[in-house]
Amino acid sequence: MAPIPELFTLFQKGITPALHYPWKVCLWASTASYVLSVITGNVSQVDRIWTFMPTIYSVYFALLPLWPRKAPLPLFPYSPPDLYQPAATNYSPRAVLMASLVFIWMCRLSYNTWRRGLFNLHDEDYRWAVLRQRVPAWFFHVTNLTFIAFAQNIILFLLGLPTHIAVFQQPATLSTSDYILTSLAIIDLLVEFTADNQQFSFQTYKQTGKINHNEWIGARIQWTPADAKRGFVTRGLWAWSRHPNFLCEQSFWIIITLFPLLAPENPSLPPFSFDNISAYWPLTPAVVLCTLFLSSTLFTESISKSKYPQGYGAYQQRVGMFVPLFTPVWGLLLGLQGKKEKVDKMLFGSDPELVPGKKEE
Repeated sequence: MAPIPELFTLFQKGITPALHYPWKVCLWASTASYVLSVITGNVSQVDRIWTFMPTIYSVYFALLPLWPRKAPLPLFPYSPPDLYQPAATNYSPRAVLMASLVFIWMCRLSYNTWRRGLFNLHDEDYRWAVLRQRVPAWFFHVTNLTFIAFAQNIILFLLGLPTHIAVFQQPATLSTSDYILTSLAIIDLLVEFTADNQQFSFQTYKQTGKINHNEWIGARIQWTPADAKRGFVTRGLWAWSRHPNFLCEQSFWIIITLFPLLAPENPSLPPFSFDNISAYWPLTPAVVLCTLFLSSTLFTESISKSKYPQGYGAYQQRVGMFVPLFTPVWGLLLGLQGKKEKVDKMLFGSDPELVPGKKEE
């Protein structure tokens, strides 16, 4: 049974009781991330909790009936006594399903983060080191406080909001849209897992010069010396998208955001107009995350192009940034210019002599 519309009006104003505990966790996580970054001189503290926080928020919302009415310990989850009663006593099958998918997402990302060594307290994302060199020290410190520590934690908090909406919908059973979106989410995670494995397989070969024949299915690629000289992966899924893992990451959270919006229950999005643009607040998690990934990808590519100016520049001309459908279009345009054959040999060929290497320092 759909909840009364007033609940969504209250949520839009940011005063629903179900947000009290997650917001406290977000503030504590933001503060701890900043303090630890100052103490250690390492600003990648948020990166180490990125894999867990959306799951913590989503599971908290999905299991609201489970939590005590009062927290027995600091930061222990609790269900506020003034919470909307059906949400406090009944589990939403949609919210539980969404939290389960987010949990699978967490397992995939945590595994990839672990094997890359990024849970090591001394490891820092190489992009922050580059940014630290490019901007004044005071500006980097402000960026660390406002964006790295606090803004990113707020984004992680936002990723739990679709599950929050689903909790208040209280459907008796799952709808057709739930089953369709679940199938799409699982396919998306499998493709992203494959992209992660291909990247990891390539980086291993690049560092060791040896092919690991025990890689996951989908990542058993016969890398060549030309691939290592090229410096960046251009085979498998990466031949169709420059960032297939980023594409899947954004797609996953778009799917999660759509679960409550495509369901028969409220809230439903009205026809778009600038007069009712505020009614589109449920899209905020997906929009904010995609904006973050776009800006992050542009910065990442600027670093890659500075290392491999000729090779990565050709890669940008030949392969779409995210969407694979653009790749044959770019190939057609290069063909019309008479450049496709040369670019393809540079990017996908196995002759090291035709592959431009890393820029000399």
